Amino acid sequence: MSKTVKALLGACALAAAAGTVSAQDQVVNLYSARHYATDEALYSGFTKATGIRINRVDADDAGILARLKAEGTASPADVILLVDAARLYKGEVDGLFQPIKSQVLNDAIPANLRSAPAADGGIAWFGLSTRARVIVYSKARVQKEDVDTYEELGAPKNKGKLCIRSGSHPYNLSLFGAVTEHMGEQKAEAWLKGMVANLARPPKGGDTDQIKAVASGECDIAVSNSYYLARMMRSSKPEDQAVVSKVAVVFPNQNSWGTHMNIAGGAVARHAKNRANAIRFLEYLASPEAQNYFANGNNEWPAAKGVTLDNPALKAMTGGAPFKSETIPISAVGAHMTKVQQMLDRAGFQ
Repeated sequence: MSKTVKALLGACALAAAAGTVSAQDQVVNLYSARHYATDEALYSGFTKATGIRINRVDADDAGILARLKAEGTASPADVILLVDAARLYKGEVDGLFQPIKSQVLNDAIPANLRSAPAADGGIAWFGLSTRARVIVYSKARVQKEDVDTYEELGAPKNKGKLCIRSGSHPYNLSLFGAVTEHMGEQKAEAWLKGMVANLARPPKGGDTDQIKAVASGECDIAVSNSYYLARMMRSSKPEDQAVVSKVAVVFPNQNSWGTHMNIAGGAVARHAKNRANAIRFLEYLASPEAQNYFANGNNEWPAAKGVTLDNPALKAMTGGAPFKSETIPISAVGAHMTKVQQMLDRAGFQ
């Protein structure tokens, strides 16, 4: 059975369940693109703390947004969890979320990691965890100073060295949108063309595949979300440790605008039937308890202010020191998506 069919069946079951809930049976209906087993602790923790039961349907970001459009006012969804800033922005622009006012969330989540305020001051979505888009390189064949900025991914000195997943994948689209915000459209497009010229092979696979390709010698440098490397660092598998021993990581642009940080985030669905429970769930996800689940369970950085990080892999990646991350509004990344896709087409970036 395909993932799409499973997700559709799940949505039907969720809708049926939502229709039979009694007034005493508190629920929140969740559409989630977070497919991480460690998140189960989040959900059980919320139910234990509040008595509110979670009904969940899993799908990818695009599938969830398409389903919300198709369901319209009949949608049972209360909370939407997505794993990319550009998709959250798209959901907001398409009117699939309802802006909310929560002092708890406003106090916890930095302004640059949430949507721009609506006319009434409400916020359409909040970042709940972050992941750095880092550069992984061969310890044996590459010098750190040749790959310590995103700009160098498109520099002639790195010709034939780059591995990367599809340019149209949301993680790359968000990075490219951020670079466009920093550099301007003309320079960003020239940079993308330079990256195409530097490819060691056509874009394919996921981020873990790029890391393994560097270790195997298929390429010398790659782009990855930080948590993929952290997973391998924490793995007990000898093959993963062998890969980790051959690669190093750099957090780009420490002397300029900082490393690009994408988000996973949440929103209240436009037609939420359990609005108060939905807001309560998002507030729980911004709590120190939940933020530590994100950090320790899926190797993501907390989005909430003042949360202490205790993840050995993330600490090892940065040498235990803080790093400079970009501070542009993450909503600006989504605003560039259409022009970024057009630039990719012109650059021949698959």
